[in-house]
This record gives sequence, structure tokens and C-alpha cells, in this order.
Amino acid sequence: MLQCSMNVDHYFDWAATSPQDADILKESLQISIEHFANPSSSHKAGSDARLVLENARALCAHSLGTKPSQLFFTSGGTESDALPLLSVLAGERKSGRIIISGVEHPAVRAQCDMLKKRGFDICTVNPDKNGFVDSQSIADKITPDTLMVSVMAVNNETGCIQPVRAIAEQIARASGGKRKAHFHVDCVQAAGKIPLCITEMGADSAAFSAHKISGPRGIGLLYLSEPGRFRPFLVGGGQEQNVRSGTENLFGAVALSKCLEKYAFCTETERFLEQRSWTADFIASLLSIPNCRLVPPLRADLSRNVQELFSPWIVQAAFLGIPGQVMVRALDAKGFCISTGSACSAKKQSRPILKAMSAPPEIQDSAVRFSFGAFTTKNGMDELLGAVKEVCSQFIG
Repeated sequence: MLQCSMNVDHYFDWAATSPQDADILKESLQISIEHFANPSSSHKAGSDARLVLENARALCAHSLGTKPSQLFFTSGGTESDALPLLSVLAGERKSGRIIISGVEHPAVRAQCDMLKKRGFDICTVNPDKNGFVDSQSIADKITPDTLMVSVMAVNNETGCIQPVRAIAEQIARASGGKRKAHFHVDCVQAAGKIPLCITEMGADSAAFSAHKISGPRGIGLLYLSEPGRFRPFLVGGGQEQNVRSGTENLFGAVALSKCLEKYAFCTETERFLEQRSWTADFIASLLSIPNCRLVPPLRADLSRNVQELFSPWIVQAAFLGIPGQVMVRALDAKGFCISTGSACSAKKQSRPILKAMSAPPEIQDSAVRFSFGAFTTKNGMDELLGAVKEVCSQFIG
């Protein structure tokens, strides 16, 4: 099924990127080879390619519970996060407040750093010690000049599922009947991982990426609840209803649609429930290791009502006395892939998300992330636990 240079059973860095579904990619590539014409061309070959593209969009919409007219293909999650943020530069107001959570991905944080230099007031709302952003704390920061609020659906390091619906409701109430701030949600770690219906989130825009759900790199989606109100800062040939110009990536669009159809899990699916059970067992075993601390600490509570607050596909833990990078290298030497957090920040020593959670320095230094996916097996997770215990015994004694 998969041709990979390593044992996929020992790959536990799915939150960074996922092993690709070879069957879907081969089928999608063949379709794009057959329909090689530019989807924007007016001849029959172009029209045929356009039909394939729109069928892919419709399939994505069906999987995400929205309308095809509300979805726009992009180059990935980073661009889908950037487009709504950059749209403020095309607006009539050249300054104003943008509120983001302290646990956002670098795709949002770095873009906001740039906007701050352009004169926008960037207000960061930090989470509690368990990584959750309080909806009232967001509402308290909303001012009459607030243009946008950005809070991710599932954190890429802790697995915390943020209360995006409650946040959307607070934003609407805080607007006092006036035009409310635009609410953007990064759904990159949510789609295909937790039950998700965009229209029920209350978001004005949302970002998605194919390579987190066994699709190819370089293709993503932007959801807009009201496309007609979107003002693009980046312009060009007018593709994707002027929201995202550039010749469309037909191969990527088809592959993304097929991956969403195949991997858009819901609570009733056997694989989702299976992973929830495996992850609970995994956490229980980690807690038996003397120097292990779950991050956030609430994750150590194995009651179902608590575990449902987290994605079962991500677990973060700190092994006191073992720096995170040392644990990553030690497990890599044993044939296991894990990480210390976002691959986009892998070369940086700081841990901004853990810092925002007020995690102690020793936790920030030693925390690592285990992330799982569709091809993860219980046997592989058991072997990972064995390797973690071996490393701990070697370093702690």
C-alpha cells in the first residue's frame, strides 16, 4: 500500500506531516495528466479541466459540511491563514486591533508580527495553564476598532480543542449589534481528525491543509462564510473568484478532495474511537514512567469528559531531566520519529505555546510531541512506549 523509506508503524510525527496515501495520489496524478489544460481556458479541454476542479471542490464541501461556493483552493494552510489576515490591508481602515490566541501556529503569529509593523494593534490572549483559550477573555479584549479575531480549532502541540463556537458567540455579543470582527479559525489539525462541520463553528473563515491528512504538500483550502465581502490584498488573474489568483493546482485539488472524503472522521467511525482508546492506554502507560509529566497537566485525567477536550491524535509529554531534542534524537536512533513541536519552529529553541501556558522552564525544555494518524497501529504505539522507557532508563538510571 505504502512505499516508504522507514517503518510507518514507527512514525509519530503526523502533526508535522502525514505519510501520503499512495493510491489517492497516483489516481489524482493520472486524472491531472489526462486533464492537462488550464481550467481557466475557454476551449473544451479547459472546460473539461474546470469540471474536474469543480467536482473536487464539491466533494470537499460535502466532506466539510459547507457549500462549494464557500471553498477556495490555496497552496496550503499557511496561505489559507494569511489571506484573511492580509485582507485587512485591502480594507478602508489602515489600522485597528487584531486579536489572536497565544497558542496560534507561526503561520498566524508571524503574519501578525508583520501587520504590527504596519501599524495594526496586535492583542494576544494567552490560554490557561491547560492550553485552553477562554471565550470571555477574548470578548474582554474586543474594542470598537477590532477587525479580526484568530483562534485555532485544535492546537498542534497540545491537542487542545478550543471552544471556537463559544468564542464566535462572544464575538457576536461583544459587537453590540454593529458589524462584528471577522473570526478566523485555523482548522489544519482539526479536519480529518475530529468531528467537524464548518457552518456550526460560527467562523467567518477557516484554513485547511492536505498534507496533514495523507494528501500532497502544496494544496490547501480557505473557507469563507461570505465570499462576496472578502477583499483580496494579493491580486492577479482572478482565479478562485478573485480570492486567490494563480493557475489552479488540479492534481492537488483532486487529491485533497479524495483525502477529505476518505479521512474526514466523525465520532461514530471505528478508527476514531479506536484511536481514542489507544491514546488513553498510551497516556496511562506514560504516567507509569517516574519522570514523565503530561502537558498540559489536565491530560493526565483519563476520564472521558476530560479526554474529549483533546484530539486523540496528539499527546505532549515532558520527561524531566531529558531535554526534548535529546529525546527526539535518542528515539530517532531507535527508528522512531517524534518532535518537540511545530516543524515550522523546529530550529528555534523557544517554545512560545508552552510559554503562553506559563509552563515551568523544565517542562518547556523537556516536552516532546507524539502525534498519530490513520496508519498508526496499536503495536507501533506499544513499541514506541518500550523505546521511550529504554531512553528514560538510560538517562535517568
